[in-house]
Amino acid sequence: MFRTIKKRDGREVPFDETKITDAIFKAARAVGGEDRQTAMELTIEVLKLLKKKYNGSVFGVEDVQDVVEKVLIEAGHARTAKAYILYRDKRTRIREAKSDLMDAVEEILEETNRENANISNSPSAKMLQIASAASKKYYLTRLIPEEMSQAHLRGDIHIHDLDFYAKTLTCLQIPLKKLLTEGFNTGHGYIRPPKRPTSATALAAIILQSSQNDMHGGQSFAFFDRDIAPFVEDADDFETYQAMEALIYNLNSMHSRAGAQVPFSSINIGAETSEPARRVTKNLLLAYEAGLGKGENPIFPNIIFRVKEGVNLNPGDPNYDLFKLAVRVASKRLNPTFSFMDSSFNREWGTEVAYMGCRTRVMANRRGPAVTDRRGNLSFTTVNLPRLAIKAERNLEDFYRRLSDVIDLAVRQLYHRYSIQSRLKVKDMPFIMGQKLYLDSENLGPEDPIAEAIKHGTLTVGFIGLAEALIALTGCHHGESEESQALGLEIVSFMRKKIDEAAEEYDLNYTLLATPAEGLSGRFVALDRREFGLIPGVTTKEYYTNSFHVPVDFPITSFEKISLEGPYHKYCNAGHISYVEMEAPPVHNPDAVEAIIRHMRNSDMGYGGINYPVDFCTNCNLLGVINEDICPRCGSGSIRRVRRITGYLSTTDRFNDSKLAELRDRVPHR
Repeated sequence: MFRTIKKRDGREVPFDETKITDAIFKAARAVGGEDRQTAMELTIEVLKLLKKKYNGSVFGVEDVQDVVEKVLIEAGHARTAKAYILYRDKRTRIREAKSDLMDAVEEILEETNRENANISNSPSAKMLQIASAASKKYYLTRLIPEEMSQAHLRGDIHIHDLDFYAKTLTCLQIPLKKLLTEGFNTGHGYIRPPKRPTSATALAAIILQSSQNDMHGGQSFAFFDRDIAPFVEDADDFETYQAMEALIYNLNSMHSRAGAQVPFSSINIGAETSEPARRVTKNLLLAYEAGLGKGENPIFPNIIFRVKEGVNLNPGDPNYDLFKLAVRVASKRLNPTFSFMDSSFNREWGTEVAYMGCRTRVMANRRGPAVTDRRGNLSFTTVNLPRLAIKAERNLEDFYRRLSDVIDLAVRQLYHRYSIQSRLKVKDMPFIMGQKLYLDSENLGPEDPIAEAIKHGTLTVGFIGLAEALIALTGCHHGESEESQALGLEIVSFMRKKIDEAAEEYDLNYTLLATPAEGLSGRFVALDRREFGLIPGVTTKEYYTNSFHVPVDFPITSFEKISLEGPYHKYCNAGHISYVEMEAPPVHNPDAVEAIIRHMRNSDMGYGGINYPVDFCTNCNLLGVINEDICPRCGSGSIRRVRRITGYLSTTDRFNDSKLAELRDRVPHR
């Protein structure tokens, strides 16, 4: 009857009516039908209608499917028609995903995606991102329940590290002492325990690299000073310094994840008071202060200095000199950042609490000991607060209803992901689980699922854009109005209460995160602008403000900013950080930096740092603030510009467009 049919790509191919019969029969079987003869009879009706409608003209696949739906409905096969329509819709989404994937691959081949400023532009990085794009499309169309995948695509939520959804976990506080005293195997043979500091730090770098290859997030040492101390007991300062210098060089040059990036590493120090541990802390800080080979600012590791009264905060404390040194180094190199052990939510654990990466904190544990070592975050999903506020149209009751619903959705989505992660086997994470890094992985064999270990990890709901949400709800953000500040605290407190209820319901470590917004800050606002248009103060920038932060372009003093943001830290038990922006490196005014850090501590913050520009001429090695496009000393245009992007450092050439826009808007806090 018909010779050809036009495919979706424009090609004409031979017409085969059995494909219509097969599709109808498949839809019928989906609702319990088993009569192929009926499917054949319905096919004849489809052919009659096609002949009548197109009268010899060539028609397309979509035309045939439209006619099939019409015939099924008119013939009284409503359930079969519904199954057919659902199947057709599913195939359409899969085709669109494939098309989107090809577009993504083309973009990656032109230039590496800047969603993560720590990923390079190398061939292996491009291969990683192509695989990442394919994985995202697969999970959204084939694995994640539609309610959740559509919420992600709409911008109600953001599923972080979507490309690793069913593959691995986020991050880990690595038990360095265990590995250095027992030895370990990275897959090609046993590495025996080291004896000297240089060997110990070399192996520490390899451990970070090996762990990074098993996970998609950051890696950290919770007690670096304590764990390296035994290896410097009979070493002098020179040998210890050489070991720390080598560690910093290694962590800025050793690549992981198939060569795509250096390990996303964090090191916690400052609270150990033994002489060997003090020697470790001192020389790590001095080596970081010296910089890389030509004086460049190191990007990694993130150094996190614990601050605690009676240990290092005040004159007379045993590590007060190290606190002063940490302040000096932070005044030149942006790192270290500072964690506060005396905050209301950290003090019960003494100096046990450690942070990592952009801000992650893992401490309380419903399923075992409350320790930070050998645990980490499993996955996290962020809620789009501005979107909820826009939809609520200044109706707070409606806003809280929407917020409650989307948190419930995020909790269910995290549990779905956790259920998949729990079925991963030890052999799927050969270093993390195979070498028994994770708590309660000791008795697991290669074929065992990792559920017994990862019950100790955290499942985290985050939030972004509190400032924009408050503008949408009240007309002012929390830096502009005391009423908005009170509402902001009420909103975040409400979120924490919901998350605590989820932890009770599932008996898992659900926690609330002040989301580090890198690629996400631009993604959410682009989606919301497309749907709601330009809303002054809400969707008019290229980014949403990081978590609970005061907008970066708002003129405010450093002490005012700290006082406003401090009260939010206690609600965000999965992690938090606040910054103060300075015009230039305060190398000649460390007392001002110390005053800022002390005010952070006194404002009940858990984690904080200072930001300022660090520019470096790669031709003449000038270090400072270079406002022009060329070096004022030698005229070179080769300027390396280091800034803090979310919670870690990067060069500005790796910032995505939304973070570059945010960087341009930053104003110093006087």
